[in-house]
Amino acid sequence: MTDATSAQSVSDQLGMFIPYLRRYARALTGSQTSGDNFAAASLEAILTDRSVLDGTDVKTGLFRVLYGIWASAGAPVEDGESGARAKAQRHLAKLTNNSREALLLYTIEGFNYESIGTIIGVEASEAEELVAIARREMADSVTGSVMIIEDEAIIAMDIESIVAEMGHRVTGVARTRDEAVELGRADVPDLILADIQLADNSSGIDAVNDLLAELGHRPVIFITAFPERLLTGDKPEPAFLISKPYTEDQVISAVSQAMFFSSTETLHA
Repeated sequence: MTDATSAQSVSDQLGMFIPYLRRYARALTGSQTSGDNFAAASLEAILTDRSVLDGTDVKTGLFRVLYGIWASAGAPVEDGESGARAKAQRHLAKLTNNSREALLLYTIEGFNYESIGTIIGVEASEAEELVAIARREMADSVTGSVMIIEDEAIIAMDIESIVAEMGHRVTGVARTRDEAVELGRADVPDLILADIQLADNSSGIDAVNDLLAELGHRPVIFITAFPERLLTGDKPEPAFLISKPYTEDQVISAVSQAMFFSSTETLHA
């Protein structure tokens, strides 16, 4: 393989993994803007010096670069916050160092413990312990009410069961945009968990925008079979996103993360 061919292969892989790097960075910061800034800085670092990827596969190296920038910046979420977001910052400050980062890498991005260790600079055994610590600490930190917008009954029941077992109260399940708005008015949720495509071909994105416009900002988690379509950076997009098919761990991690934050970016259909 020539150097040119190798360079092209790396570029192709980077392009494939960028949406997921954005997802990770957004979940770390709770913000599309801040997360995308970290992702962009990571790509700039790689374009400046490809050797930062040495010793790992491209995906692991890409996330390792982002983690290095994140850690060197002091792992900021956002400055100048007040109210509920300030409370979220205080919760984050109490978590064991690197535990939340490891949990996201494991549950949302699907890295194994060895790769997580490579990304954050610890042994695989320590990465495993950090994930366990994060689960304990975050599960005990924040509880609240959750609305589920999902048109598939089996999936809705599964998510409802997971959320309830976490200690949250489920306000109800809506199958359409109109049902979601009606449910939100009747019982205002602390968090919204929404599918993208609903039963009557209405949009979960539209439903969420309607709710946020009427109820005010609150954390939102979207579930979709095509996450890369909502991780382009071209328009307002979610800070919290779960891919279908999901695992119980992914739902638990995303809900725990989102409950730390009091707002999310709104979306446009």
